[in-house]
Amino acid sequence: MHTTYVVCIYMAHSQICGHTNVHPCTGRTPCPHLSGPSLLSAQPNSIRHSFHCRHGAHSVSRHAHQNQQALVLEQQRIHQLRNYQASMEAAGLPVSFAGHRPLSRAQSSPASASFPMVVQEPPAKPRFTTGLVYDSLMQKHQCICGNTTSHPEHAGRIQSIWSRLQETGLRAHCECIRGRKASLEELQTVHSEAHVLLYGTNPLRQKLDCSMNPMFVRLPCGGIGVDSDTIWNEVHSSTAARLAVGSVVELVFKVATGELKNGFAVVRPPGHHAEESTPMGFCYFNSVAIAAKLLQQRLNVSKVLIVDWDVHHGNGTQQAFYEDPSVLYLSLHRYDDGNFFPGSGAPDEVGSGAGEGFNVNMAFTGGLDPPMGDAEYLAAFRTVVMPIANEFAPDMVLVSSGFDVVEGHAPPLGGYRVTAKCFGYLTRQLMGLAGGRLVLALEGGHDLTAICDASEACVSAMLGNELDPIPDEVLQQRTNANAVRSMEKVIEAHSEWIMNMLSHCVIVSFCEALRHDAEEAETVSAMASLSVASKHIGKRCDEPMEEEAPM
Repeated sequence: MHTTYVVCIYMAHSQICGHTNVHPCTGRTPCPHLSGPSLLSAQPNSIRHSFHCRHGAHSVSRHAHQNQQALVLEQQRIHQLRNYQASMEAAGLPVSFAGHRPLSRAQSSPASASFPMVVQEPPAKPRFTTGLVYDSLMQKHQCICGNTTSHPEHAGRIQSIWSRLQETGLRAHCECIRGRKASLEELQTVHSEAHVLLYGTNPLRQKLDCSMNPMFVRLPCGGIGVDSDTIWNEVHSSTAARLAVGSVVELVFKVATGELKNGFAVVRPPGHHAEESTPMGFCYFNSVAIAAKLLQQRLNVSKVLIVDWDVHHGNGTQQAFYEDPSVLYLSLHRYDDGNFFPGSGAPDEVGSGAGEGFNVNMAFTGGLDPPMGDAEYLAAFRTVVMPIANEFAPDMVLVSSGFDVVEGHAPPLGGYRVTAKCFGYLTRQLMGLAGGRLVLALEGGHDLTAICDASEACVSAMLGNELDPIPDEVLQQRTNANAVRSMEKVIEAHSEWIMNMLSHCVIVSFCEALRHDAEEAETVSAMASLSVASKHIGKRCDEPMEEEAPM
C-alpha cells in the first residue's frame, strides 16, 4: 500500500513538472523538485522518501497553479487590448502602444505559444480625393457662462457642419484625416513669443485673475474674455486654438504634397483677425497665415494665394504678408468706408515695399442699400479675383472661408445676401488655379443653416459633383451701383494689373459678360484667321507668275 501510494505521487509530480527522470528509488538522478530539507536525512528511508514525494508534489502543484493563473490573466489582457484596438481602428483612429512591441510578438510572454504571430500591415494609403479634418475637442472652447445664445462663435457651428456632411453622404466620399495641436514653434511663424506663451499654453499654471492680468476682461455674462466678443476658457481655449491651427496645417501639407486632391478644414476658433500680438474677433492664432508660412519654410512653395471671402476683412492675414510678394492676399469684404468691423481693408491698402500690389482689398461700400448678393460677388470674381489670381499663377490656394456673407446673417454680423449655391461656383473657379491644390479653412459665419448649406456646396464642388444651378434671374441681374463704384476703386488702386482691360465688364450681368467674352474670342479667332490668310495671299502675290507656254 505504501509503495503504491508513493509511486502514484511521483507519477502525478512528473505530469505536473514535466521532468522525465524516473523514480528516485531506482537509483537514478532524482528530480530537483523532489529534494527535501537536510533535517530529514535521519528519518527512515521509507518515511523520508514519502515526505520528499508529497512535499515536492505539493510545491510543484502550487507553482503550476500560479503559472496557469498568470497565463489566463495574460490572455485576458491581450484579448481586451485587441478588442480596444479593433474598435479604435474601426473608428478610423489607429492605436499604438508606445514603448512596447505588439503583445502577440513578445516571445517571452506565456501567450506567445497560444496566439499566432500577427504581422501588422502598413496603414492604407489615403484616397486621392477631397480631405476633411475635424476634432470634437475644438467644441470645448466655450464660455464658462454656458449660454451659447450670447456668444455667436460657439461649438454648435462645427458640430452642425460635420453632421451635415455626414447626413448628405459627402463625408463618405472624402478622406477624413486626424488633426493635431500646432507646436509653439509653428505658432511663432506668425505670432510673437509672448503671444504664443500667453494663449498657447495651459494657464492653469497661474490661475487667471482679471484684476491682476490686464490682458483679460470680465464679460457681462460672467465669463472671461480678451475683449467683449472673444471669450477665453482657461482649461480648453488654448488646446482648441492650437488644434485648429495644427489641423489646417496638416490638411494643407497633404494637399500640397499630392496626397490629397483638395480639402476643407472644419475648425474653430477662427483665425484671420489674429495679429502678431493681438487676439480679436473670436481669433487667437491665424491658422491660414501660419499654414502659408510653413509652406514657404518647409516645402519651399514659391507662391501662395490666400482668398478671404469672410464678410469681415482679415486684418491679421493682411498684416502678416503686407510686405511679402510671394503671398498674394485677396479679400472680399464689407467695408462701408471703414465703418464695418474691423475697419481695415481699404482699396488703397495695396501692400508696401516688395509686397506692393500683392494685397488686394475688394472692399464693398454702400451699406445694405441694397445688400450685396450673388450678382455682385460673381462680378467681383470675374473682374478682380480671377484675373489677378491667374496673373499671379499660384502654386497653392488657401481660402479663409467665412460664410457670414450668406443670407441669413443679421446686419451686425453680415447683412449680405449671397446664396450658398454661389459659393459652389466660386469654389469651382478657384479649383482651376494651382493645379487644383486648394484648401478651405472655416472662419466666420454664425447662422447654422447658412454655414451648413455653404459648406455642403463647397465640398460638393471640390468633389467634382454637378452644382445646383444659379437661377436665371440672378445671372441676368446687373451689378448694383454701389458695387460698381467699389470695384472701380479697386481697379484704380491696382491700375498696373491686368484688370484694366476688364473694367468695362464691371457693370454688366454675368450673362452679358459671357456674351462679351464669346464675342471677343470670335473676334480674336477671326483676326487670327485673317492674318494667316493674308500671309498666304501675300506669299502667293510675291511669287513670280508662271510664264505661259509658247503656243
